Amino acid sequence: MKNFKLPIVCAIVSLLNVACSEESVTDEFENANGNVEEKLIRSVSYISPEKPEDNTTIGFSYNNDGSLNTVSNGIDTSIFLYEDSELKTITGSNDNLNTEELYQSPYDAFDIGQVVSYDDKGNPEVIEFFEEEWDDDFGDYITKVYTANLEYDTAPNPFYYTMKAGGLIDMLDNVQLNFSMAPQSPEIVQARLLYPVNNLSQIVYKNEEGEMVYSINANFDYDEDNYPTSAVITAVSVMDSDQGVVSLTFTYME
Repeated sequence: MKNFKLPIVCAIVSLLNVACSEESVTDEFENANGNVEEKLIRSVSYISPEKPEDNTTIGFSYNNDGSLNTVSNGIDTSIFLYEDSELKTITGSNDNLNTEELYQSPYDAFDIGQVVSYDDKGNPEVIEFFEEEWDDDFGDYITKVYTANLEYDTAPNPFYYTMKAGGLIDMLDNVQLNFSMAPQSPEIVQARLLYPVNNLSQIVYKNEEGEMVYSINANFDYDEDNYPTSAVITAVSVMDSDQGVVSLTFTYME
């Protein structure tokens, strides 16, 4: 899931994280979900009752051979280019479907974080990341370690087959998660480490003291194939005593 521009980090991924698994994304997805219907996303619409100016629809188009052609929000467009049926490059820019954008998170855990643990299906379960906090004693910001604790529905990741149509799953499958010294893009390795095989339904952020500072809960409705048709996402900021609600609507290719 962060997207169809893959989750991007600038830091080098540590060898301890790179050594976490030997299974491919395809193996983990099939082991976790079994024989599921292959569906391609046509659109994801984001609706904010409080800020209607933020409402947007992300559309997906496909080539005649079923490969992903474009991802666009009507302003920014990503174009997928292939050579001999293999993804070669993605032109343009569209970050609207990264995880934190989709779930309206104020943090960058999926960009800069490291996975501490996975659940029994291979989904990232706990992510550690750095966050700055104001310290009255020092009169300045100090860096602390935060955690994002993730939970999932039993439904498959609805973006899996759409990403596969764009050649992105093949790209992730080619990442070797071991101690090999063969050079690999840290951005792609990070995307591989953070890729969920099930549908993310909750994120709870905690500070270094283990106190909850922010929570996101996504309540999904599913169709007969266990793909989401809609979701209500509720975000609660403990520090600000604030709550916000947005909704998502999914449509699929016939």
